[in-house]
Amino acid sequence: MTRQDEVANAAVSSPASAESRSSSAAPVAGATATNGGSSSTASKFCFAPNEKILCFHGPLMYEAKVLKCDMFHDHRGEGPHYYIHYKGWKQSWDEWVPETRVLKYTPENLKKQADLNESVSSKKSKAVEKKPVANSGGGAESSSLAATGSADAKSTKKRPRESVEKEDEYLRKQEIKVPIPDALKVLLVDDWENITKNEKLVKLPRSPTVNQILDQYKESAMKRIKSDSRQEDILMEVLNGVRLYFNKGVGNVLLYRFERPQYNDLRKKSPDVEMADVYGPEHLLRLFVQLPSLLAHTNMDPENVSTLRDQFVLMLRFLEERHSDYFVNAYESSPPAYAAMLQN
Repeated sequence: MTRQDEVANAAVSSPASAESRSSSAAPVAGATATNGGSSSTASKFCFAPNEKILCFHGPLMYEAKVLKCDMFHDHRGEGPHYYIHYKGWKQSWDEWVPETRVLKYTPENLKKQADLNESVSSKKSKAVEKKPVANSGGGAESSSLAATGSADAKSTKKRPRESVEKEDEYLRKQEIKVPIPDALKVLLVDDWENITKNEKLVKLPRSPTVNQILDQYKESAMKRIKSDSRQEDILMEVLNGVRLYFNKGVGNVLLYRFERPQYNDLRKKSPDVEMADVYGPEHLLRLFVQLPSLLAHTNMDPENVSTLRDQFVLMLRFLEERHSDYFVNAYESSPPAYAAMLQN
């Protein structure tokens, strides 16, 4: 196993920090931490039952509450997971989520939530003005995107000193800031609406696949860098890394709850297939949203962080330039029996 494999395994298995943050997978028996659980078990979790939190669902954050927590150890998830209820949502939306999607309910994070809501709503409004034809996801009013609630600066439970220290250490880590182009932000919101609201699925196998897109990007980039061997090495390392993170991350961090049965059925029928040969641009774009937090837990120096960021910016620009070709006719209505699979 190469160093790159080890880093990807570690980051995707625990996609963001188990110390700072906290789809759907079956819990491991006997590992549940409750209010009456042992201190050694509870210390593995950064969030407690009944704690008010903010949770990512798609590109936005919503107020939620932790109902219970558990430690997962299977192909569908690894590490601490939380069964949460979104405030104001039906119980049918309750789900298990990894710590990557959970944030403390603090004034700082509430501001991030508000900024994110405002940014997404603004970008989508501008896109609709420029492009009057309605998209497949339907227009979303800004009020429906925003989570409700007031700030609560103090946690309901004190965290052990060790957890606080680890959280501070996580927050000091350098995160790669990758700007997502406006056109792609709109596609992310449409993707979320199609899956979670309209209950549609991306048609699989997708065309083009992730591997085909990466090969096309490689061909385009090679023309740009010409015969610069150092740039070629960087390009190949980044492409191999993105491919590796994608294959290992699909089942852990790139799926919405509604897509889980489709993924499980795929794994059952074709256990050896490479996910980058099945999924396409929609899930690749989701990976670029997750990559900054995934890579924040690798030991990279500032120079490498800057290089990696530049490479991601170029790849996203490539996707943006071809978005009208790549992101088209991607979704199909789920069959009637699919909802029953979701309940099992």
